[in-house]
Amino acid sequence: MQPEKYLLVSQFYQEYAAITDQAKWEDWLALFSDDCTYKIQSRENYDRSLPMATLSLTGIGMLKDRIYGITETIFHDPYHQLHTVNSPLILSESSSGNIIESQANYSVYRTKNDGIAEVFNVGRYLDRLRLVDGKIKIESRLCIFDNDMILNSLIYPI
Repeated sequence: MQPEKYLLVSQFYQEYAAITDQAKWEDWLALFSDDCTYKIQSRENYDRSLPMATLSLTGIGMLKDRIYGITETIFHDPYHQLHTVNSPLILSESSSGNIIESQANYSVYRTKNDGIAEVFNVGRYLDRLRLVDGKIKIESRLCIFDNDMILNSLIYPI
């Protein structure tokens, strides 16, 4: 892989984290292709090839619906998220160079308005990324979390 392309992928992971942490939901949606998949699954289920996922969305319409739910209908104790994402590992690249499969480890910290920061979710992203006109779109994102359970409820994207 060309160094410039690797830097583009690395920048993309950091941009994803910043957009998600700042709750810029329209920008978050723009990171995905129209026919995307987005899943959050426990490591145990992933390792055992079990299909059960904590959250499974297919297509940009389902992602939009989730964001609508977050912003308009779901009542929850407010909190802030902070993602840290390590440098991505490129797993493969298509011969045309426009499809990249990669992974990156992540940690998500949660801070409630009246509380202290706590580790909310830790795991890795397994991604299929498409390069379109010099920009990256997520075709598939699988968030594999290490812990068996997620604290309270999962509101915001990981």
